[in-house]
Amino acid sequence: MSPIFELAGKAYDAALALVYPQPCAVCGASVESRADGVACAKCWQSTPLFASTDTLCWKCGAFSRARVDDERKRSVRCGQCDDNAFTSARACGLYEGALRASILQLKREPHIAARVARLIFAASRREPLNDATLIIPVPLHSERERERGFNQADVLTRALSRVSKLPVDEYSLLRRTHTTRHRAGMDEHARRESVAGVFAVRHTDKIKEARVLLVDDVFTTGATVSACAAALKDAGAAQVFVLTLARSQAIR
Repeated sequence: MSPIFELAGKAYDAALALVYPQPCAVCGASVESRADGVACAKCWQSTPLFASTDTLCWKCGAFSRARVDDERKRSVRCGQCDDNAFTSARACGLYEGALRASILQLKREPHIAARVARLIFAASRREPLNDATLIIPVPLHSERERERGFNQADVLTRALSRVSKLPVDEYSLLRRTHTTRHRAGMDEHARRESVAGVFAVRHTDKIKEARVLLVDDVFTTGATVSACAAALKDAGAAQVFVLTLARSQAIR
């Protein structure tokens, strides 16, 4: 961006914040930049976000405090995700602070801030997700989508497609059953039972041999995205990568 346009943008943000002050959804301070969405810059700085240098479980993306050489990162495993059907999963950060506030806002309004769009694009360009050839959102049941008015995973998918130039397929993967919403107290087994056999694929010709990037807002136990991945692989997908804005698991 040109320094002149950047300076003009900052001046506009400052003027907007003065005339229409927006409180940070995390701490209540003023949000000074439209690009930050519902959280202030300070809260974004304190939110745990993943970097390309972090050590992650190569399969599910769980963060580890261990330090390993780059050539050994592909061998890192947490030992708790072996049964998941997806190839690899990654998130932009932990479900805390500014990231949590942004996701909660996304469930209410089909819009994502520029900072969030940059985060999800950066995560999609890291290994192994950068091998994807097609983006698919985790679907809502049609009844649930009518209630909300939109699918937040589809909003993320469209934003990612605009910057990555990868094609989107929002029709081939569908949710056949309107399942009970996951509750905070639901354990992993119950979550997996609640989504078993829920997803199906139509138009399998679009899925065959594709390297799918499956997009959702939050990775909790991985039950939902694993069920989606199983359906996609049964339909002939070569690989299924998962990308979410956040993951709720604690640091290992």
